[in-house]
Amino acid sequence: MTTTLRPTEPLQHGADGALSRRFQVCVNSRPVGTLHLGTSQAFGRLSARIIDLRIEEPDRRRGRATVAALAAEEVARGWGCRQIEAEVPAAAEPALHLVGALGYVLRNRGMQKPLGDTPPVLPKGSRARDLTEAEYEGWLAHASEEYARTWNERGVPEAEAREKSRRDHARLLPQGLATEGVRLSVLEHEGKRVGILWLGVRADGVWVYRVETDAAHRGQGHGRTLMLLAEAQTIAAGQHVLCLNVFAGNTPAERLYESLGYVVRSYSFYKDLI
Repeated sequence: MTTTLRPTEPLQHGADGALSRRFQVCVNSRPVGTLHLGTSQAFGRLSARIIDLRIEEPDRRRGRATVAALAAEEVARGWGCRQIEAEVPAAAEPALHLVGALGYVLRNRGMQKPLGDTPPVLPKGSRARDLTEAEYEGWLAHASEEYARTWNERGVPEAEAREKSRRDHARLLPQGLATEGVRLSVLEHEGKRVGILWLGVRADGVWVYRVETDAAHRGQGHGRTLMLLAEAQTIAAGQHVLCLNVFAGNTPAERLYESLGYVVRSYSFYKDLI
């Protein structure tokens, strides 16, 4: 039996240059599932994204999804893409096995935590204040550089990583500290600055965009305090879900979030198209 992709619509061209197309997954011309392929929202035309892949129940566990995913890679190569990515829900074990078997590499985990109504109390000696305008430009330059470096270490070419960092910070902080729904806070302990927290309100909850303990004060529990601050600010804003992404390989952060009750809701993978 032969598994193939059959387009069900013309190639779609977005105003920003994005591409996408929907396909039927067919076995000997018999439809057995669907595939939706597009270019990446994060990286543009150079990276493809499997938006959705579904095989109907009677045809599962027969390798249909594997062949469809490999065919999607060929389509992506034809679009000129150098990478392909996929986001998989944490509970979708067959899909997790599939991307692993096809050589996809874990890039990051999406985690979240439901919150109650009572904000946590910060440890004695710790307090928060807003980041000042005088501090903002220096923080932005440092955060942008670190963000680009992190993506570069996870398979994104340096120029593209820097462009992604520039684009993401411009999108999330269009008015700097005055951006609606954004809060940048400095954590102080015994009067000394020890870290910075960046929160943003989105439709699906409050997101921790960046949490960083200053280098001279790491290993002293301030990362946990910053996360308690994030919870307190989220509850004070009337929100009750706190979300974050943690990059693969950041073991200390993963352990911290797990110890605080965060659970994985999705995994993001990528694969180089050679």
